Amino acid sequence: MSSSETATGGGAGAEAAPPHPVPTANRARPAAGWSLLWSELSVLFRRWRTWAMLAALAAIPILIAIAVRLTGGARAGRGPAFLDQITANGLFVGFTALVVCVPLFLPLTVGVVAGDTIAGEASHGTLRYLVIAPAGRLRLLAVKYAGAAAFCIAGTLVVIVAGSAIGAILFPIGPVTLLSGTQVGPLDAFGRLLMIGAYVVVSLLGLCAIGLFFSTLTDVPVGAMAATIVLSVVSQVLDQLPQLEALHPWLFSHYWFGFADFLRDPVSWDAFGSNALLQLGYVAVFGALAVGRFTTKDILS
Repeated sequence: MSSSETATGGGAGAEAAPPHPVPTANRARPAAGWSLLWSELSVLFRRWRTWAMLAALAAIPILIAIAVRLTGGARAGRGPAFLDQITANGLFVGFTALVVCVPLFLPLTVGVVAGDTIAGEASHGTLRYLVIAPAGRLRLLAVKYAGAAAFCIAGTLVVIVAGSAIGAILFPIGPVTLLSGTQVGPLDAFGRLLMIGAYVVVSLLGLCAIGLFFSTLTDVPVGAMAATIVLSVVSQVLDQLPQLEALHPWLFSHYWFGFADFLRDPVSWDAFGSNALLQLGYVAVFGALAVGRFTTKDILS
């Protein structure tokens, strides 16, 4: 009888005490998420395609600087903004390169990366293995979006660094006269260039969410890439039509060139706030659409 009571007591104690694997599993889930993020970034930045796109982005400021150097400069008011200022100050290579890259080249490369997030895994037959990992579908979507956002940062930094480096090599570096007429030193000017870069990254976050959503709709990555890129072009075309002026503030590309406020003294944050709020709205809407589609999708590949 005593042995039975002992066995019963042992059983009750075993039921009352939490099993050891539960806290271990709870700790493993965040670890699995970070591991998945690290794996995603590692795969993304080990691809030849990624480095080819970054090299193409770096080539744009280099080509601009070489062209200006060989031709002796541009006439005032001709060409992209700040182009006529490059011969006097090499820092303007970075500013000009961002103006050139924002409407086409950066959205093009971001569209390729964002459109490939989910559809690329499906086309390679690896998506079904990822969704059964401890991270789960929602965390996989978040990791894929984070990878696309990381490419936005990398691409923008490549343009800034390549432009500043080639500008310093081919042209003199000196104080920069802001749009408000105030003159600042080269270090302050480079800091403002980095602020513009941050503005550009925020501007592309909405496009990343759109590409992620399109990527959940198909198993063909080229289709998702093309849809994302075409939509970025359409948004910019619509933004130029005065007949659709009421629609302009709702277009995700509307504030893409609002970074001129960072070249004033004092800096105005109005455009940045409006742009960030707009991009957040696109991230929320298309992120929710991506979650709704991906969580109910039958994964066959």
